[in-house]
Amino acid sequence: MFGSLGLGALLILYNYVAPEGTFGAGDNRNLFIGLGLVLVGIVAATQYR
Repeated sequence: MFGSLGLGALLILYNYVAPEGTFGAGDNRNLFIGLGLVLVGIVAATQYR
């Protein structure tokens, strides 16, 4: 739950902070994967009892 939220946030942050030429920097794929991970974390948090 917290892992996917954190990893998604870090991946989104990496997309904007990483210098050009590094793996996936400035690529929309990283944003969508990061948003998906954050969404999975939110769904897991709301289903957790």
